[in-house]
Amino acid sequence: MLTRTIKYLLLGMAFFFCHLTLPAQHKKIDSILSILETGKPDTNKVNQLNKLSSEYLNIGEFDSGLKYGNKALALASSILIENKRGWSKGIARAYANIGTSYYYQANYSAALKNYFASLKIMKEIGDKRGIARLSNSIGNIYLEQGEYPPAIKYYMAALKMHADVGDEKSISKTYNNIGNAYSSQDNYPEALKNYFTSLKIREEINDEQGIAISYNNIGAIYDLQGNYTEALKNYFASLRIKEKIGDNAGVANSYNNIGLIYQSQENYAEALKNHFAALKISEDIKYKEGMAVTLENIGAIYSSQGNYPEALKMFFSSLKINEQIGDKYGIAASYNNIGNALVRSGQLKEAQSYLNKALQISMEIGSKYDIKKSYRGLTILDSIQNNWRAAFEHHKLFNVYKDSIDNEETKKKIIETTMTNKFEKIELETKAKQDKKDAIAAEENQRQKNIKYSVTFGLFLVTVFAGFIVRSLRFTNKQKKIIETQNFQIVESINYSKKIQDSLLPSIENMQKAIPSIFVFYEPKAIVSGDFYYFKKFEKYTLLACVDCTGHGVSGGFMSTLGSLLLDKIVDDAALNPSEILNKLNDEIIRILDQQNGGEIQDGMDLSVCLIDRNNHKIEFSGARNGIIVVTNNQAKRYKADLLPVGGSYMKKGIPIERNFKTQHIPINTNDWIYMYTDGFMEQVGGSEGIPMNYSQFENQLLNVSKIESPEEKNKLLQLELDSWRGKHERDDDVLIIGFRVV
Repeated sequence: MLTRTIKYLLLGMAFFFCHLTLPAQHKKIDSILSILETGKPDTNKVNQLNKLSSEYLNIGEFDSGLKYGNKALALASSILIENKRGWSKGIARAYANIGTSYYYQANYSAALKNYFASLKIMKEIGDKRGIARLSNSIGNIYLEQGEYPPAIKYYMAALKMHADVGDEKSISKTYNNIGNAYSSQDNYPEALKNYFTSLKIREEINDEQGIAISYNNIGAIYDLQGNYTEALKNYFASLRIKEKIGDNAGVANSYNNIGLIYQSQENYAEALKNHFAALKISEDIKYKEGMAVTLENIGAIYSSQGNYPEALKMFFSSLKINEQIGDKYGIAASYNNIGNALVRSGQLKEAQSYLNKALQISMEIGSKYDIKKSYRGLTILDSIQNNWRAAFEHHKLFNVYKDSIDNEETKKKIIETTMTNKFEKIELETKAKQDKKDAIAAEENQRQKNIKYSVTFGLFLVTVFAGFIVRSLRFTNKQKKIIETQNFQIVESINYSKKIQDSLLPSIENMQKAIPSIFVFYEPKAIVSGDFYYFKKFEKYTLLACVDCTGHGVSGGFMSTLGSLLLDKIVDDAALNPSEILNKLNDEIIRILDQQNGGEIQDGMDLSVCLIDRNNHKIEFSGARNGIIVVTNNQAKRYKADLLPVGGSYMKKGIPIERNFKTQHIPINTNDWIYMYTDGFMEQVGGSEGIPMNYSQFENQLLNVSKIESPEEKNKLLQLELDSWRGKHERDDDVLIIGFRVV
């Protein structure tokens, strides 16, 4: 039961600078105080107060830093300044110092408030360095609170500003911060890529503190992947540098990480030795993040040894600190560890509560690692209570997140990144030797030999490394030929399945005869699709359904075929009621797949159904998780669906939840556009931040589409917008949008 490898380095850096430069900092403070005693209340005094605030922050006296930051702000606000730029910058710096004071005291809401106030002024006066520093600081707060997308957003903004002013040291720090954010989301290839980029810059500028941090973070990725040899190699390299430069918080982190490796290898004596060394240092310098993580690690060892009372004591102590500093990731880890320890000590009711809390917070912050751990704990708990159905469901979800983190593609990307870094190092060494050869002609022959030896040795290392890779993938390569011989038949079968699926879809031409304006944007992710659309015309009405089945590809294709056939069976002129159609479809899916008796297949469908009254310009709508959007006078209005899908067994306190879908009556104007959709378009990962599109963005896309008459042009625009948003990211899901106007 291991706690995740520590990556909290930001405050550690602050403590390092505090303790390294105390005598010099106190001299600066004395000098500034003497100036303030004789100085006049002018802009110079504002600058001195800001400088004094910064110096107190540098030595860890945060209350004094806050005190003089507030004095600087008050004085700057009370003086009439002729030079508005200087005035604004003084106020901005005061806000930044106040924000930093709150940040170091873990009062993140107050810190953000002051940072944003400072950032606003910095943008107004065009101070790129100030914007970059504040963007990084804001990103750090979001990172520590588990808010990863906004953290990456502000780090990227900082990176651009640092690049504009050519600040290489700050660029390397920002790459490291971006790596931390990706690592916290379990995106290890992206994390490793950014860590190596940061390390390369730090080695070029000889930034020892930065190099130590990079080694530590690279080691953390190897640790999380179970490559303990490489992890220890990087952790010890980091430790040696931190001891050399007197970075006490960094030393504590390194001891913690080394202890975790021994913990993974069940060498508990060495693990405890390193963890207690880390705890003592963290307590001495009042490093709360370090204390919390170390207590978790020690508790995990006691739990592994069956000493649950001591383990719980450590976990609760850590939880208290994490709650004080608002660390959501730390809180989730504490809840998980407490829940698992309570399970093992037989306190099952309390364990259920803590594991559910852990799962809730893990979902909020998007940490796959912690979600996986929560599901594993719940699986064990359900098994002990003989709740086999819940245990099975939780175990399936555990495997989903486990596979997501540990899949072969992730490992392959990490190997590729590692190899790229090794080749770059070899190339740099070769270039350095070549430059030396050109400078000193007298040693030409010897240098040529050195280059050949270096390149040969480097290639030998690469060959050996590649050999290990080849050996580890040998079994896969043996299977490759078998797979290739079967691939043609499989693809042919899937292509034939597509023909069957396409034959069940209504023709666009027939749909346009009933509704001339209608268009369908239909983009399966794979050959066959889990999305499908259904259409049927009656004398006075037209019925449309937009359906998203569980999964995509072959599994989704089977469900979509089943759904299409069932709708054909259910829909008739005597039962033209959207909610009744959904209720019957739900009953049929549950019956056919034996879901009410705990059948293994618990898949279902999200869909919207519209009954269009062509003569009276109104629509009856019913939805299972999928709503519709109506565009009127260039305004988008969303009509929400019922919360549960059709199909699948849903329980509350052991009792099946009865679904009773509702029908909404919607009046329609002549020029209104109605859009039915599945979630594939808006949940496609993309944009500059690599996150799904939100509802507002999706509605804006539909507003733009509504301005175009031609169905072909509408499809082209949607395709263009989807590809533009997706960028380099892979397609996530099938996409289906149906738009029409009742004329």
